[in-house]
Amino acid sequence: MTDHTAGGLSRTEVDAPQIVDLPTPAPRPVVEHHRPARPRFGEGAQIVCDNLVRIYKVADLEVVALQGLDLLVRAGEMIAIVGASGSGKSTLLGIIGGLDVPSAGRATVAGHDLTQMGRRERTFYRRRVVGILWQQTSRNLLSYLSAVENVELPMVLDRGRERRRRALELLDLVGLSDRAGHRPDSLSGGEQQRVAIAVALANAPAVILADEPTGELDSTTSGEVFGLMRRVNAELGTTVVIVTHDPLVSEQVQRTVAIRDGRTSTETLRRTEFADDGNHQVIAEEFAVLDRAGRLQLPRSHVEALRLEHRVRLRLEEDHVGVWPDRPRVDASRPEEPGR
Repeated sequence: MTDHTAGGLSRTEVDAPQIVDLPTPAPRPVVEHHRPARPRFGEGAQIVCDNLVRIYKVADLEVVALQGLDLLVRAGEMIAIVGASGSGKSTLLGIIGGLDVPSAGRATVAGHDLTQMGRRERTFYRRRVVGILWQQTSRNLLSYLSAVENVELPMVLDRGRERRRRALELLDLVGLSDRAGHRPDSLSGGEQQRVAIAVALANAPAVILADEPTGELDSTTSGEVFGLMRRVNAELGTTVVIVTHDPLVSEQVQRTVAIRDGRTSTETLRRTEFADDGNHQVIAEEFAVLDRAGRLQLPRSHVEALRLEHRVRLRLEEDHVGVWPDRPRVDASRPEEPGR
């Protein structure tokens, strides 16, 4: 029998707990403090060499060709890399060209990470991304092929029927359309190098690497070859890197990077200004390169002039850093002590 109470509700219903849902509090907004992302070294550059190291083992000896080299090249730039024999410039060219692999560090060209490539990727890279111009004609051209056939050769796997048209267009670009049927032995040294430039451009590479391209040419012919390379750089937008030991070559470009002891040591920037007489003049400024670790190489002439060795004194001024030899400085206001 059900036990009823006033209001018509049973005792069971009266004693039952009443559950009331409380309003859910609104979530508190989460405030995130984002620090601006620090751009990666070389972001946006066409060629990035980040702390490159290359060590060769010869017998029981280890030769360090590159010692933490940094280099940035913008897309569409034409630069010269200079240095004495053994400075590391040829090793750098081999790494950028995909012919060698660094022992440490990072090398990126046109978005391709050269330190992470397999054999197939490296072959594709050498065929499509870079074009290489060597000093020796025998490395650029095959003696038994005509000029147009040499230009066609890199395109055999990719362009099919259009390769002859493309080859003739490139020979016209380098001013040798009338020599298309001639073999290298019937071309002058300058003409051979111009054909070699057309070969390097065959697959429309993003970067052209030139190793002493005028080392076997006279000054007049060298000027013609460099004029052609500047034209290729300006009209096609191809990035051009010239490696040489000849400091006069550097006058053909707006930026010259000097390598010493496996590191970039100085950069020379050139610009054209109007002189007081209204004519153009070239202004060249040389800068010491400061790497991300804070290291720089003082020009050798400065070191010899001040007889700097072992260690130096540094003083931070308001807008510059002073460098002095580590020798006691004489205070002119105090008389010298006897016997000194």
